[in-house]
Amino acid sequence: MSSLKKHIFICEHRRPDGAAKKSCGHQNGAELKKALKQKLAARGLHKTFRANSAGCLDACEHGPAMVIYPRGIWYGAVELSDLDAIIETTLLDDRVIERLQIRKKE
Repeated sequence: MSSLKKHIFICEHRRPDGAAKKSCGHQNGAELKKALKQKLAARGLHKTFRANSAGCLDACEHGPAMVIYPRGIWYGAVELSDLDAIIETTLLDDRVIERLQIRKKE
């Protein structure tokens, strides 16, 4: 049985060059995942919180995008500089960062 408290999926999907839609893979999705994994490991949190690659999360217009389970918190336009706040606020304190949150379309 897993001891994970949260699972973070970071979109790394790459559309072909010249595609009409942007893709998270072209907007540093892979770099975000790598940096988040390194930050979690450096703090000894990698066994509690897992960062994984995701294919297309269908949030291209908000990219780079991630979703954090089990709560299903969606973040968009995430930058490397946001990762410490995501760890502290969302992963450890279980609070949403409003400026990054992708709202559901009604």
